[in-house]
Amino acid sequence: MTQRVYNGNFMEMAPSLPDKSVDIIIADPPYNASKGGAWSVESGALPGIGGRWKKISEVWDDMPLNDYLAFTLRWLDEARRVLKQTGSMWVHGTYHNIGIINVAMQTLRIEIINEIVWYKRNSFPNLSGRRITASHETILWAHRGGRRDYRFNYEQSKFGNYSDDRLKSPGRQMRTVWDIPNNKSREELAFGAHPAQKPERLSRRLIQLSAQPGDVCLVPFAGSGSECVGAHKEGLRFIGFETDENYVEISRRRLSAAGAP
Repeated sequence: MTQRVYNGNFMEMAPSLPDKSVDIIIADPPYNASKGGAWSVESGALPGIGGRWKKISEVWDDMPLNDYLAFTLRWLDEARRVLKQTGSMWVHGTYHNIGIINVAMQTLRIEIINEIVWYKRNSFPNLSGRRITASHETILWAHRGGRRDYRFNYEQSKFGNYSDDRLKSPGRQMRTVWDIPNNKSREELAFGAHPAQKPERLSRRLIQLSAQPGDVCLVPFAGSGSECVGAHKEGLRFIGFETDENYVEISRRRLSAAGAP
């Protein structure tokens, strides 16, 4: 059942997963941020901004608040059910949704271990000039609650090679603000891109801190497969779910190119 990205809704397919059967969950749910106008910019159009930028404007990312809260409670409840007592859950968000995720976790008695600030030095500019440029996202590290048996690879966090992070000093304890560029390599974009795609180096750090080779990584919102590819490269088994068949195909092609069976 592992080593595959399934074309389907996680909440509909999750009942097929046994209780306490996965070691790590990396969840990048819809942020419910597709509000207002659409923006895009090509490389070189603005000084200091590289690459191609486009504001997310997708139907799946625009829900009424009550619907989004219900959606969040439902998928987190399933995630908690399938997570081992020794496991970790990492959930991405921004100011649009992270407060809702925090409340939902506390409602379900999922304990938050840390709140990570992912600083993006090459963040998307504020084109309207009406607010401060958003230059970070939030990641919540949590466990299922109860007995605190979650894995934390402390030596890796302190002595691992994170030379691309300007805020991480070698041999010093890792802090909760991470400077990880959002740039994706040519390899990561070779088969297409997702509007909310994260760099592989980010998911690999999450795995390095809280999992070990042979563990099972669950990705409820697989998108174009970055977290599944990261899991494979770190020696984990993986299982992903994605509702859009085009992104499923991109994921499968990326995984095949990375040597996943």
